[in-house]
Amino acid sequence: MRLRKFWGWGYDDELLSDEEEKSIDRRIAKTFDLDDVQAIKIPNADDIEIPESKIKSPKSLENLFTDNKIERLNHSYGKSFPDSARSLLGLFPSPPDLIAFPNSEDEITNILDWASSNDIAVIPYGGGSSVCGGVETAVGHEYKGVISLDMKNINSIVDIDKDSRTAVIQGGILGPDLEAKLKEHDLTMRHYPQSFEFSTLGGWIATRSGGHYATLYTHIDDFVESLKMITPSGLYETRRLPGSGAGPSPDRFAIGSEGIMGIITEASMRLQDRPTFRSSCTVEFENYEDSLIALRQISQSGLFPSNCRLLDSNEALFNGAGDGTKHLLILAFESADHDKTASLERSLEIAKENNGLFEKLPHSSDAHRSGSSGNWRNSFIKAPYLRESFTRRGIIQDTFETSITWDKSLKFIEEVKEQTSKAISKITGKPSLVTCRITHSYPDGIAPYFTFGAFATPHTMIDIWKDIKLATNEICISNQGTVTHHHAVGRDHRPNGYDQQRPELFNKVLISAKSTLDPKGIMNPGVLIDPEGKNIKNWMT
Repeated sequence: MRLRKFWGWGYDDELLSDEEEKSIDRRIAKTFDLDDVQAIKIPNADDIEIPESKIKSPKSLENLFTDNKIERLNHSYGKSFPDSARSLLGLFPSPPDLIAFPNSEDEITNILDWASSNDIAVIPYGGGSSVCGGVETAVGHEYKGVISLDMKNINSIVDIDKDSRTAVIQGGILGPDLEAKLKEHDLTMRHYPQSFEFSTLGGWIATRSGGHYATLYTHIDDFVESLKMITPSGLYETRRLPGSGAGPSPDRFAIGSEGIMGIITEASMRLQDRPTFRSSCTVEFENYEDSLIALRQISQSGLFPSNCRLLDSNEALFNGAGDGTKHLLILAFESADHDKTASLERSLEIAKENNGLFEKLPHSSDAHRSGSSGNWRNSFIKAPYLRESFTRRGIIQDTFETSITWDKSLKFIEEVKEQTSKAISKITGKPSLVTCRITHSYPDGIAPYFTFGAFATPHTMIDIWKDIKLATNEICISNQGTVTHHHAVGRDHRPNGYDQQRPELFNKVLISAKSTLDPKGIMNPGVLIDPEGKNIKNWMT
């Protein structure tokens, strides 16, 4: 049986080759003018000391719980940079006391009843892929203990309605399993976040996940028809409808709730027929403003490409999709019903009108896997594994994402890149290059996604990352963007970010709603808001 890494992304047998590791050493040495690059060793679980569990499960539920050391390590953190850094350094001061593996909604109800009655915090856990502190089990001293509630056993497709093209699906199903089962019916959900392999439907809904589809079908919001959520106060279930004007949406309230209200156990999801027609092409631009204008016009054209990503020249270079002299617009179209070549050709006309240059690729069902588009795709998938190796050397390779309306877009991107670079240089004493790609496009705006590298050492990297994160949170907010477009809020995006972005009256509404659904404040404390009457210290501050 393959084991998930407790210190990084993927399985413990998925390691970079010696040559890949040497290539990273050379890149770091060149970037930061170093004579030598040292990497800390991959940790051994046997060498890590963790506190004894503070609580024991009741006899009636003991078959649902474990205090296994590996499970406690794996459920302590998500997969952000500081999560990996702390894990590699063997820092586990607040692991979950117990991990629960319920098999049904009734068992979830029983677990929440016991936890509420005994002042025990509950951290919902899908695939553990959070990159913003969403599943962290350090909740301070306000609770007698903390459990991580893992949904992996509640993972079935309950029903498929081919007439409505929907399916009722349990929240613990992983992305690959979901798509494999839908494929048997020639259906797909087409929701592919970067975390796809190790994330769940319930996690996507709870965090308002953004998928790989760059226009039209982007956020998980677009796919949710109805849902069920088990709360400490009872069952929260919405009606299955294609649309409704009956007051504020109860679905929208649960989507993005990040586990602070309850456990999303099931949802009816809108599906699509599997695509069979694909067309793609990459366009080069010498001028970034021209590329941004082309992107806007395509986004407002009603053509709705499946892939419509703009890489600045340095982003393209670092992902092996260009030579660093051109900005790249990656375009792709797909359909289950008809050939999309005409849509691609119209998009290319728009690009050409804005000084874009391209060599059209032959029509092919796997066109999205070739050329610059394919190189970018492969780099996108490989990125989490590469980041782990940088982290072992104390080098911070990280990202942050936001969104902004078209009227502010160019200035916003320029300001965020410049301000972030200055902040990192001030914090680390060394220069930093900040790159940008546009991951999602809307008729009214875009989602810029920034990547940066920062010099640190294994002993300083956590504190340096904190300072950089607080700075980038503030930079996004002060420039009128959002602190996150699709990575969720968790704990890491609250200080200098969500706590400032969230309207004060809405904050009061959210606190009141949580008090109704979770009277004892046990559900994922410190995420989004602090429970009423509880003082949850954010680890970053």
